[in-house]
Amino acid sequence: MIKKSTIKVIAFLSIFTLETFSQNSIAENYPQIIDLSFTPTKPTSPEKYSASLFSDAGSWIGFTNPDANNWVNGFCGPYTIDDRSWISKSIAEVSVEKNGREVKSEQFKKDSVSYSPGLLYISSKSENIKIEQQLTFIDKNHTILQLNSDAVKWNIHSTIWLTNAIVKQNKNSLVVQLVNGELIVLKFPKSFNVTVNDKSYSAKSKKTSDSEYILISFYNNQKEYDLNVNKAKTILKNPAIGIRKTKERWNDYLSKALRNNMPPLYSKIAVKSVVTLISNWRAAKGDLLHDGVIPSHANIRFNGFWAWDSWKHAAALAHFAPQLAKEQVRAMFDYQAENGVVPDCVFPNKNRNNFRNTKAPLASWAVMEIYYETKDIEFLKELFPKLVKYNRWWYDNRDHDKNGICEYGSANGLTKNGRFESGMDNAVRFDSIDIVQNGPNAWSLNQESVDLNAFLFLENKILKQMATIVNSTFNDPFDAKKIDDYFYDTKNEFYYDKKLNGDFIRVEGTEAFIPLWTKLATKERAEGAIKMVQKPHKFSTYIPFPTVSADHPEFGYDKYWRGPVWIDQVYFGIAGIRKYGYTEMADNYTNQIFTRLEGLGDNQPINENYDPHTGKRLKASNFSWSAAHLLMMYWEYGK
Repeated sequence: MIKKSTIKVIAFLSIFTLETFSQNSIAENYPQIIDLSFTPTKPTSPEKYSASLFSDAGSWIGFTNPDANNWVNGFCGPYTIDDRSWISKSIAEVSVEKNGREVKSEQFKKDSVSYSPGLLYISSKSENIKIEQQLTFIDKNHTILQLNSDAVKWNIHSTIWLTNAIVKQNKNSLVVQLVNGELIVLKFPKSFNVTVNDKSYSAKSKKTSDSEYILISFYNNQKEYDLNVNKAKTILKNPAIGIRKTKERWNDYLSKALRNNMPPLYSKIAVKSVVTLISNWRAAKGDLLHDGVIPSHANIRFNGFWAWDSWKHAAALAHFAPQLAKEQVRAMFDYQAENGVVPDCVFPNKNRNNFRNTKAPLASWAVMEIYYETKDIEFLKELFPKLVKYNRWWYDNRDHDKNGICEYGSANGLTKNGRFESGMDNAVRFDSIDIVQNGPNAWSLNQESVDLNAFLFLENKILKQMATIVNSTFNDPFDAKKIDDYFYDTKNEFYYDKKLNGDFIRVEGTEAFIPLWTKLATKERAEGAIKMVQKPHKFSTYIPFPTVSADHPEFGYDKYWRGPVWIDQVYFGIAGIRKYGYTEMADNYTNQIFTRLEGLGDNQPINENYDPHTGKRLKASNFSWSAAHLLMMYWEYGK
């Protein structure tokens, strides 16, 4: 169970001038937490799918701040995260009329931009006119744009880029219907006149004002739009209420996530981690029956939920967003098969769901973390039989020789899917694998993996605990000593995978950390493994814990699972060392992660993996499980 302290922050200096901006909150102490500056140039920009987005509350759209070198006087987007398209450069560009003189949007230049948790902000100037804009997600469907200046008439306008979109006016609203049935609706105050000309529109205020609110909404279909008509009216009638509730929601997240007396840099990283997870939150949609967190909004492939990603996300979310954590787990078990297996990944279109393989078993760990935080025994009762069924599936379908030791595998006999099931797709330890059939739709790699069986050890132990809590039973045939003896090589004093014939596969990788993290390892064997970990030419690189030892002939600093540092593996290593009493060593490794990873301490996003020699950011940015495990390291630091 992860433990942490709760911090209460009394007051912070506001960074905004508007009344709704100036109410003190924890979030306002972290301005420009991630740089969201990006101005799109066309509807689809493949080279810029990696743009960091402002998204919140489970919404399927996101926005960015305009880039100073390609300024537009409005928030850029929205970007549709499922369809992967920019609807416009800015769906609400801002011009004004002051004292009878029109000041066009292109005459405004950047004054400042900011992204603090839950809030996107830009300020622009033209001569003696200053405009402030704030964007706040009220819920998954509705976003409030607040405008502020001094005694101006407003002109909001834009051109929709998508040629197959239908743009029309509905009283004081602009309705953009996308080809897949999704709707984007801008609702203006009654004092505005809205006109549409083909793909362009203009909304002009009839009277002078200092501030205005515009509602930007996104609906998956006409039915969702119809259900929210009255809600949209209520939000726009008193938008300050929605803005305040969003601020309170973020205060709640951060007050639960932050610890007292931590280095300010480390708390900033914790805040960035919370922001990353929440920005990747997606509401139930189509065949996704519950909310969850995608791996990254910055990768075109990641618009669904993956199994072991979900377990890691849920374990972290349990501590500051427990309801979302529950939804994340349910979203995967919605598609549990009759034989007990949970699919590798699920999508808004279930035809894309992948049952060719599953992922490493960490579901019970995630559910138990949720229970520790919420004491929700009904949730535990709901999930317990499903978890038992999933646990038994491994032994029924992934134990080729029925020796109680499991293998990764696939449902279609392809070795690549067996590698994918491990989560370490191209790891060096799988370079010489083959696959053997266990039964119908059940194949195993001819290799028994130490991490898989250490995970199963933890799952079995947790399921026994759960059985007691929910007044049930769990028959646990797991022989921990047998597993520990089997995978530990007394010659090299390290843990390795084995071929089915019993031969060690002496590739030193981070999979050997899992027996320490799950506490499968005896104290003596843990100490032997830790000696290997401490070697600079092995795992104590500049950024510790490359996925394969740095002296291996096949090591590559940028070759996915063949050398880069993955933060989940770092966490398993550091937490494992900590569990055997090496607190100072664990803290030193945490310090190296928190102070050496490129961009982690400034306004760059959290990435999927990093170069172990330089700390350079590598694959997908805004990566959720990296954020989840950084939070775990933060919570456990010094303990």
